[in-house]
Amino acid sequence: MKPNPFAGKTRPSLPTLSDIQRRMVELTGNQLQLKTQTQLQTRPAPSTPSQPSASPNPILSKAALYGVAGLAVRALAPHTEAHPAAILLQLLAAFGNAVGPAPHCMVDATRHGLNLFVVLVGESSKARKGTSWNQIRRLFAEVDHPWVADRVTTARLTPAALIYSLRDQQPATDRRLLALSEEFAAVLHSLRRAQGHLSPLLRCAWDSGDLRSLGGLHPIQATGTHISLIAHITHRELAENLHPTEAHNGFANRCLWTGVQRSQCLPEGGNLDAQELSAVAAELRRALDWVANAHTIRLVRDDDARARWHECYPALSQVRPGLYGAATSRAEAQVLRLSAIYAVLDCSPIIRLPHLQAALAVWDYCSASASSFFGTSTGDHTADRILEAINASSDGSLSRNQMSALFHGHLSSSRIEAALEQLISLGAIYQTSQPGAGRPSTLWSAIPESECLAEGESHDESTLEETANEESMQEQT
Repeated sequence: MKPNPFAGKTRPSLPTLSDIQRRMVELTGNQLQLKTQTQLQTRPAPSTPSQPSASPNPILSKAALYGVAGLAVRALAPHTEAHPAAILLQLLAAFGNAVGPAPHCMVDATRHGLNLFVVLVGESSKARKGTSWNQIRRLFAEVDHPWVADRVTTARLTPAALIYSLRDQQPATDRRLLALSEEFAAVLHSLRRAQGHLSPLLRCAWDSGDLRSLGGLHPIQATGTHISLIAHITHRELAENLHPTEAHNGFANRCLWTGVQRSQCLPEGGNLDAQELSAVAAELRRALDWVANAHTIRLVRDDDARARWHECYPALSQVRPGLYGAATSRAEAQVLRLSAIYAVLDCSPIIRLPHLQAALAVWDYCSASASSFFGTSTGDHTADRILEAINASSDGSLSRNQMSALFHGHLSSSRIEAALEQLISLGAIYQTSQPGAGRPSTLWSAIPESECLAEGESHDESTLEETANEESMQEQT
């Protein structure tokens, strides 16, 4: 008699209906994950819904404190509650305006001056934005008092006033103007007007400096102007007043968005030694004198800086979605101007590697600041409303029916689908399936902003690696 091969073994139990449904959901989920690699991005649902976490405060790299700019920040920072980034960015903007239009870089046929638009974003009365400017104003009053007295204005920005103050005259007048707007929310509010001409005027001021007013009986023009902007605003004012049109039409990407907060507590204030301030002022004055003696300076990179520029250019020029992408899409030009300012501070017509590294460090800080301000906002009302509702829901997810109810059923299914695809491309949401008595239901959940940032960084690194591999293969060929 043959022994029973199944002796001592238990027969496996037959799967129940719920087991079959659960397995179908698992298989469906796997298929969805494969599908979304080419169409929609999905993720397996986390064990517990996680809420978006605020990104940490950006850190200003030591590389940004190079040369005379670093000397000034290290001298001023211990004696003020203002953030070092606020001191640095306003110093670079002020110096870039004080040198005038003579120093410049050329990219193809485009001329880039050293004028910057810097926007400090921080809490009112606590971020010490005004305090930081007072430090820069005090320093430059010793460097070039006529420039501070005559070429720095706090007047309300209007197209007519801007063009008239710099209008072409004989003999030629000073082309420099630093506009200080400590109530930038009012400026952003005026940019939203349908008939407003301030936005295109400021964009022209950043680009070429050639301004024209065609209104009225006597058109006015101001050619070859050199206009810089320093603006202060709170995060809430920025969110409420920056219209998506201005974010996407090129105004936002001409600004260096800089997050600031109080850096230390000084109940008695600072006590900067007058001799130390004079030593910094002397270095800045030496750079201004060098520019004045050279008349016209065209800055170019040396071999080391050019090699580094080729390495970082793919990441700088990468297209990113949403308001963050719109606000940082002029990264190449911003880094170029920053590196040129660092070179002129060194009295050098050559942009060397330390100048470029300092500029990249400043840009990294401004880019991280912009990410914390704009986050996963798309600028699209429907998409942003859906994401807001997902984050506010009790379980951190919404179904399509709930999304439709969000707009009281007045929004088409195709419009909701387009909004979902936009949020997916931004890396803000992911799709999951929830088993039920019948067909599994589809839910949409938010991805924490910290994970979105990490994905963006890894994507940048992979892009750089792929570009390097392609260049290596081309060289070998």
